[in-house]
Amino acid sequence: MLKKNLVLAAAVIGAVAVLSIPAMTTAAKAKPAAKVANDGRAKCYECHDEVKALKEGSKHAKLSCKTCHDKLDAHMNDPEKNKPVTIIDQALCGKCHKNQMESFYTFDREGGARKEKGIPSGRSPMQDKLLAPHGFTFEHDEPRGHAFMVTDQFTSDRYQGGRYQIKGGWKNIGKMGKTWDVLEDKGKDFKLKETAMAANPTCIQCKTSDHVLNWKYMGDKDPKAKWDRTSNANDVAKDTNNPMGCIHCHDPHGTQPRVVRDALIQAIEKDRGGNIFAKGGKTDLKVVSFRDGFRKIGVMEKTDSRMMCAQCHVEYNCNPGTQPSDGKPVKFDDLRTNHFPLKNALQLLNHYKTLDFFDFKHAVTGARLIKFQHPEAETYAGSVHDKAGVQCHQCHMPKIKGKDGKMFSTHGVVKPKHNVKASCLGCHPDSTAEKKLYEIESIINYTKGKMRKSEYWLGQLIDTYAVAQRAGVVESVLLQAREKHEEAHVLWEYWTAENSDGFHNPSMARESLTGSIAASKAGVKILNDAMAIVKKDEVKK
Repeated sequence: MLKKNLVLAAAVIGAVAVLSIPAMTTAAKAKPAAKVANDGRAKCYECHDEVKALKEGSKHAKLSCKTCHDKLDAHMNDPEKNKPVTIIDQALCGKCHKNQMESFYTFDREGGARKEKGIPSGRSPMQDKLLAPHGFTFEHDEPRGHAFMVTDQFTSDRYQGGRYQIKGGWKNIGKMGKTWDVLEDKGKDFKLKETAMAANPTCIQCKTSDHVLNWKYMGDKDPKAKWDRTSNANDVAKDTNNPMGCIHCHDPHGTQPRVVRDALIQAIEKDRGGNIFAKGGKTDLKVVSFRDGFRKIGVMEKTDSRMMCAQCHVEYNCNPGTQPSDGKPVKFDDLRTNHFPLKNALQLLNHYKTLDFFDFKHAVTGARLIKFQHPEAETYAGSVHDKAGVQCHQCHMPKIKGKDGKMFSTHGVVKPKHNVKASCLGCHPDSTAEKKLYEIESIINYTKGKMRKSEYWLGQLIDTYAVAQRAGVVESVLLQAREKHEEAHVLWEYWTAENSDGFHNPSMARESLTGSIAASKAGVKILNDAMAIVKKDEVKK
């Protein structure tokens, strides 16, 4: 099955080959002129000199263009009529990078089975009450790993009414591979009880590399784009065969580290959030526009996994919503439905107010709330480990020895607490695995305690609001309570979406969660004080 699954990484190598990446890196410019191989590439370079600049002298210099591109002969004869085919398939990369590919598809049983956040043992036990009526209340799972990132999304009860199911049922819950080898489509008329119909093309872009050539920058409409932000989500889903591939993070021509996620590139270019990845005031990201502005990519001279991982592990908006200023809807044709704030828990409420956007109104209070995604990158920024220069891959992709005896960075993306020796002791050789695990779990337990208290007080605020509304408390006071609810929600829910349980930035977690508790308490007091006045007035009557 692994061989079958390998079909994702190579697409990678070809995916951007067709994309014409201009010569731009210092490394590429500094390379001495190399003799071009006599394998037909010279003909390609007549039109794609930017590819030559990236490729020649690189680790992929020996690879013929035909390694990743099909139908080149026809393309050479009539370039306008016959477009080359780029192989978007991990298997191609896996032929040379076997250890990396096998580790990507290694089943991490230590990480635990698929689990909802909104259960007593989950990250957000009171989720159904605090997020009502948002679609995530139907099913919102803790992550299982990159190999499952597409199939777990498509089979969630909040995604298209349960239309997509695992072939063969629960006995195949651990099956990995190409999406439609694992899943079956029950049809557009199939609908399970207690499910939602959420789905959108922008969200899918984070979880797959399959559409890198078919999606214009920012998901805008374009005759050359097969898909855009307004496309039918089911059509895009049925065209999605693999989880995120190698080309998300590795340029296929020259192997340089890179990013392809459009909203991240836009946010970095605009220096949104003071650029959380900047060292010395700037990042090592060269942004390149290609195909007459159809797409952009960002190429680095040195690996910066903080940016590479931030293609997905950030708070982002990909949903329609509403403008708080005038109540008008924000639809998928609006660029705000593909947006990376790059702001942390303490900054996001003001950011979204300035953006004039909120996701949904709470079912009880009517507070205008945001549904957060997975803001690991902006949480990590400025933390102790970040200031020490530690990057994501050092903890989550530690070097291990393969079956061939060679050391390589595991691409299974491990949880450090399950791999303390490999993840932690390289930087903490004077410690022990047992000591580090104890420290990790202490931070997590402490943060979870604050998360539970935040949930409790948010619940109290919601319940008190309902009582106050029935008691006849005036709208101006209810508005004050809703504003406190909005503040408390942001400072709490951010941490149910962030996947480290506070470990990425313990001090920020504490400041944010205690801020949530304080805001909820303040809201409860506002309502109780108002109800006391109402009661006193009734007694006088």
